[in-house]
Amino acid sequence: HLKMDGTKQMAFDVLLLNQAIHSSTFSIACRFYSWEGAWLSIGRNQKDIPPGWENLVKEKKINIVRRPSGGATVLHSGGLTYSLIWKAAPRQRKEAYFQASQWIIKSFAELELPLQFGHLNANSVSGNCFATSTAADLVDNYGNKRVGSAQYWKGRNVLQHGEILLAPPEELWNDLFKSAPPKQISINLTTTEIEEVLKRNLFSSWPNLSWKNRDLTKDERNQIRVNAKNYLFRSNS
Repeated sequence: HLKMDGTKQMAFDVLLLNQAIHSSTFSIACRFYSWEGAWLSIGRNQKDIPPGWENLVKEKKINIVRRPSGGATVLHSGGLTYSLIWKAAPRQRKEAYFQASQWIIKSFAELELPLQFGHLNANSVSGNCFATSTAADLVDNYGNKRVGSAQYWKGRNVLQHGEILLAPPEELWNDLFKSAPPKQISINLTTTEIEEVLKRNLFSSWPNLSWKNRDLTKDERNQIRVNAKNYLFRSNS
């Protein structure tokens, strides 16, 4: 579990995707991470942001990064972020989302919070990722979106980003989206304990793989530092 600023987190994920593309042994990688401070990540195709958000940046209440993946704006604060890098994923995007999300569904079923896929088409989505849910997202039995996901494809290789909403900050959420956040998740576990459940179900979903933890090399850290600037948010307006 690595805590860094948003631009470095995005650079790290793309580094892993590129390693997958050029490796003959790489199959799947997954990591969980948190953010230094409160961050908004903007989908790769979002053109601009509301003027009020610029003020929140100036007041140092938020930072903004542009994701390589699609989707709408996500607030990363009080949650758990994951990235899944999958080499030679299923060609059908919907099937890739389905298979890449089963370990999360299993985990929350175990935690007695059943989740299922959303129902809206992607073109129905508003600027706030958690305001609506598509077939790429996971909602609870009351329709509350709990996991928002987005993908970035290079050939048949995919990077899937996901934000697991645990305890969203009410005041900041209201400042950004002019609405109350979804209710805090009703699981009496720490974020670390929830992460352990997620890892166990991740491993069991691909039982034929040999999973292992590894640290970043010095060269990888340098690449992340150099490439981080590519993910700075610049409005197109």
